[in-house]
Amino acid sequence: MRDSANKDVTMELKEKIRQAADFIAGKITVKPQVALVLGSGLGKFADELKNQVAIPYEQIPHFPVSTVKGHAGKLVIGEAGGKSVVAMQGRFHYYEGYSMQEITFPMRVMLALGVQDLIITNASGGLNRNFKVGDLMIMTDHINSMGDNPLIGPNDESVGTRFPPMQGVYTKSLVEEAMKVGREIGAPVERGVYVAVSGPNYETAAELRAFRVMGADAVGMSTVPEVIVAVHGGIKRILGISCITDMATGESHENVNHEEVIAAAAAAQPYFLKLIQKMLERL
Repeated sequence: MRDSANKDVTMELKEKIRQAADFIAGKITVKPQVALVLGSGLGKFADELKNQVAIPYEQIPHFPVSTVKGHAGKLVIGEAGGKSVVAMQGRFHYYEGYSMQEITFPMRVMLALGVQDLIITNASGGLNRNFKVGDLMIMTDHINSMGDNPLIGPNDESVGTRFPPMQGVYTKSLVEEAMKVGREIGAPVERGVYVAVSGPNYETAAELRAFRVMGADAVGMSTVPEVIVAVHGGIKRILGISCITDMATGESHENVNHEEVIAAAAAAQPYFLKLIQKMLERL
């Protein structure tokens, strides 16, 4: 009985993925090569795509709807850097009340559309004392401190293995190339480890100090679930870029609000846009 119920769950998910992918494929004439997830305040890059087709999330079957300021809520398909790109102009967060499976559903759909590479971005708080607001941290690894995982539940082996390895998730050659490109364009680039928390509250000083002891350099409320699902679904390469929008060292009474995060991300956009463009050219 339980096996039958699990099979029904996985079949339902696959059917939903198929319906969403078919809907999107019917609107476009190219097969996307690269998936791009744009975090808080970083959505402008999608507006720069050539020959673009923009689809509001609410029109796509089974897609969640973004509820957070700074997330436009559109899937934009177009061209940049000589690549066909499908860009999420705004993402979904666990703290919005969606399940892990719901917030990662768009990643499943983009994989079904045939993407091979993923560039994923976010806004984060800087734990590393050497970082400053406006830095772009190239992600070398992550820590899942969200208390949940999108792969919990029945697994469909045709979608991905039950126990996907997570070492070396962020492609080393892309990390090195992004650091090189960042220096070439004069961007303030760093490298480091991102820790994901559930939110929506910002962290206590004790939590921030603990994360730094764990080896994290930046903290945010996204990215890790999508990356886990991308790996599970067989993505070939992943580049993660985290925009440091506030300092979160836990050593002083740093107060931060979402409006300041959006403003800091917007200020970093010129370097961010150049870095993404150059990296697409070099994929």
